[in-house]
Amino acid sequence: MVKFETIRSVDVKLGGNNFLEVAHKKAITTEGENEFISLSRGFITMENEKRFKRSIAIPYDKDVVENVKKALESLLE
Repeated sequence: MVKFETIRSVDVKLGGNNFLEVAHKKAITTEGENEFISLSRGFITMENEKRFKRSIAIPYDKDVVENVKKALESLLE
């Protein structure tokens, strides 16, 4: 069994009731723990609850995060 713990998260509004959650998370199992960055697209329901459509995870590694950041910035040039 895997337990997920959110260490910190930031929501980015995408317009309407849509958002992108950028989160630092931890997966905890009996074998150990693994930290990662989660990018999850979601929406807010009429009851004001978060619902998620899809998600990707990247390693919690400074070099990987920096390379993803540079790649995103290069798309705006």
